[in-house]
Amino acid sequence: MFVVRNVFKCKPGQAKNVIGKFKAAHELMADTIGKPRLLVDEVADFWTVVVEVEVKDIAKFEEALRERGSRDDVKNAMAGYLDMVVSGYREVFRVV
Repeated sequence: MFVVRNVFKCKPGQAKNVIGKFKAAHELMADTIGKPRLLVDEVADFWTVVVEVEVKDIAKFEEALRERGSRDDVKNAMAGYLDMVVSGYREVFRVV
C-alpha cells in the first residue's frame, strides 16, 4: 500500500479556487483509484493544497493518471488551475 500526496503551492488567495477545481474533477473520477482526500494548510505555508490518495499499485496509479489526463471532462474541470499555482511536488510513501 502506498500514500501519494500531490502538494500545490497556490498563488495568494487561490487555494479555495484550486480546491474547487479538484473537487469537480474528483467527482468525475470517482470510479478510478480510490477516494482522494483534499487537505489545506492549517499550520503550514499559506495557500497550500494537498491531494492525497492511498493506492495498492503504483503502476495502476500511473496508468490512471494518464487515462484521466486524456479525458475531456476532467480537462474541462481542471482548466486554468495551473494559472493559480506557483509550484508543487509529489510525495510517495510506502505504508509499513
